[in-house]
Amino acid sequence: MPTAARLMGAMCLAVVAYAMSLIVIPLMPESTDFGNFIPINIILGLFVGWIVMGRRAGRGTTAAINNGLTGVFVLLLWGVGLQAVNEMIRLAMRNRYDGPFEAIVDTFKIGAEFAWIIATVPMGIAFLVGAVISGLLTEYASTRWR
Repeated sequence: MPTAARLMGAMCLAVVAYAMSLIVIPLMPESTDFGNFIPINIILGLFVGWIVMGRRAGRGTTAAINNGLTGVFVLLLWGVGLQAVNEMIRLAMRNRYDGPFEAIVDTFKIGAEFAWIIATVPMGIAFLVGAVISGLLTEYASTRWR
């Protein structure tokens, strides 16, 4: 059911996804082709905000901050996973793998490499600030517009 909290959570995490995507781009090697990297992450932010954050709003300030942390963590987890799968498919189209099991295992390896690359202080600050602001705004929307 659509609520103001779900809409606010979706919009907040879309903005956080955009900001975090802009931070990630300079961290990757120069030869990286990003393609639809930013739009995919924004759409992922919309879905995670709507489903994860919007549903858990309305439980108080402490729960709102925890809700924001959970939402941004899920966004980061799904973002890294989705981009790892995208990279694995790109490599599979170049016949790099001998079988499907090797491709699936390599997806986790690629995801771990991506996570290691983006584990920086600016990403951590964006994570925390975006999580707290998103959680509080979602909570505000939940209590203000019922």
